[in-house]
Amino acid sequence: MKLHINQIRRYESGSAQPTLEGLIKLAKALHVSLDELVFEKDERGPGDKMRLLFEAVERLDEEEQKVIRELLEGMIVKYEARRWTGTA
Repeated sequence: MKLHINQIRRYESGSAQPTLEGLIKLAKALHVSLDELVFEKDERGPGDKMRLLFEAVERLDEEEQKVIRELLEGMIVKYEARRWTGTA
């Protein structure tokens, strides 16, 4: 699972883009996740308001979390269906 130093230099200079295989090798060599390697610190994941809500949900018991998860999934499906059908 080695990546040649010249290839890394090409990535750093912007003259080449790593393949998925190359990204995996880099992540393993640096002992980081692909998300950490590819995205900025707060580029993915919930914003502050949603993060606080998710933290509160984590403190609920498993059955209450299940209900909230099902509600969220239902709302997301409903939203996506509207988006794809073009209805408001």
